[in-house]
Order: sequence, then C-alpha cells, then structure tokens
Amino acid sequence: MAHPILSPSRLPVIAPSILSADFAHMGRDAGEVLRAGADALHLDVMDGHFVPNLTMGPDLCRCVRRALPDAFLDVHLMVTDPALFIEPFAKAGAGNITFHCEVVSRDAAVALAARVRALGASVGVAINPPTPIEKIEALADLADLLLVMSVNPGYSGQAFMPEVLAKTKRLRATYPAMRIQMDGGVSLANAAEVRAAGCDVIVAATAIFGRPAAERPGVIAALRGDPTR
Repeated sequence: MAHPILSPSRLPVIAPSILSADFAHMGRDAGEVLRAGADALHLDVMDGHFVPNLTMGPDLCRCVRRALPDAFLDVHLMVTDPALFIEPFAKAGAGNITFHCEVVSRDAAVALAARVRALGASVGVAINPPTPIEKIEALADLADLLLVMSVNPGYSGQAFMPEVLAKTKRLRATYPAMRIQMDGGVSLANAAEVRAAGCDVIVAATAIFGRPAAERPGVIAALRGDPTR
C-alpha cells in the first residue's frame, strides 16, 4: 500500500476527516472524497476522557478498510491511554497512527513508536494548542509526522486558532524534512496561510464534507493550492 504521508514530495497531502462524513453512508462519502482527489482519510478517535467526546473505534476503521482497501487511513488517537489502541487500529488497517505528546512520557513514547512500526504503520505525534512546543520537540525524533492541532480537540466545526501557526513555522524550520500536519478549522479561507507556515499534510472536515459532492474536487484542489483549479 502506498504511504502518501511518507512521500518525500512536499506537495501538500489532503486528508479529509471522516468525523464530518455522513456516518450512515460512510463508505460512500469516504470513497467520494478519494475519487475527488484526496490522498488519505483521517480518523479522529476520541475517548471521552482526553477530549470531551466519543467518536469512532477500530470497527469503523476496519469497515472503511474493507470498503476502500487501497485507502491510506490516518488514525489520530485523542485518547488518554494510546497503548490500548495501537494494536486494534493497526490490525484494523491504519497506515499511520498518531498519539498525543500530552499523555506520554519519553519512555512510553519510545515504546509506542516501536510498537506502531512493528505493526506496519508510520508514527505521528500530536500537540494541542495550549501545550508548549518543547513537549512535541522532545519526541520529534520518534515520529514520521508531527500534528499541530489548530483547535482544542473534541468537535468538528470549531473556529481555527491562527496563533498555533507559530508552532508550525518553528517545527518546519527545525525539522525541514518532516511531514507537518494541521488539524482543526482548516478552510479555503486560511489554507494558504497554513501552507505558508510549513504544513504539508492538511486535515479538513467541514470544509470538505460540508460541501456538495460535486464541489469537493475543487475544494480539495484549492486546499492543496493547486493553481490549475
């Protein structure tokens, strides 16, 4: 399976968050955005403890994998104990698994990253808006991808927090070869600013799934900054 998140190309990767898809028609919606030009599907996993919401589990990941066997599934664990979920999501078809720097020690992160890779997935480390950037920098050497949250995680449709772009600029300057992802409130109105700050993996939920299917190819191209669309 191709791993677009790990491609050396700096062309932005677009990963629609299926949190904003129609859960009654998940296979249809997820397939449509891939055919519309998306590179991956982003799965926002929330445990009701680390963030104040419950969303999807390994079974949904498994069903999406069954419906779309060639899709790259980017699993974002917004959970207090990521060690509980690494193996279930890897076995369910995750291509990348991201855990949060706020919930792990250095030793725990080393063990998690090794486990993720042993199960055949790539490793992401995420940081929330209030968290000092040093927390993610201390784990950056373990990661294939660094995820900067641009909202306080928990719900789709929140307003983008532009102050977090300072983190992405610093991470891009410090880790020029690293994939840097942004998740939360990314839209056509701020995508250019997000790209300019150094993000090359863009997660968008409402901006894509909130538009009619016929408009999604244009939205995805615009989020990527494709001048031909």
